[in-house]
Amino acid sequence: MPLKSSKSRVSLGEITEDTLSEILNLEVADEQKRFIASNAKSISQAHFSSFSWFRAIQVDDTPVGFVMLYLDPDKPTYEIWRFMIDKKYQRKGYGTAAMEAVIEFVRSLPYAQELFCSIVPENGAAATFFSRLNFFYTGEWHGNEKIMKLEL
Repeated sequence: MPLKSSKSRVSLGEITEDTLSEILNLEVADEQKRFIASNAKSISQAHFSSFSWFRAIQVDDTPVGFVMLYLDPDKPTYEIWRFMIDKKYQRKGYGTAAMEAVIEFVRSLPYAQELFCSIVPENGAAATFFSRLNFFYTGEWHGNEKIMKLEL
């Protein structure tokens, strides 16, 4: 099914047995692969963490990406663990629309005041993307990744 750029609707949908294969087949461009784990690895990890929340990023009914968040109900810690748009669908505005949907979802959670993500410093495209959405560097690090924060 082709994507319609002018009237397409970006949404976050549950990943089901019927949609799993499509999500597993999504991948970033070759030069981006060193910055993010595969969707297969992310979904596997999510099943062993009680704090994981993950969804397919869809345009109309077509899966175009994947997002995974860390949500701790005991303390309002909200973090983007994984976020990817398939290489065929990048630079069409779907990533921005999807992240706006993620931000609105997090804002609806109890006591949500901040949303964090971490960026590999060499990934300038990701840093630019999140900066455009008003995330800013905190000066802290998580391993070899710089932490960015959005105040909600």
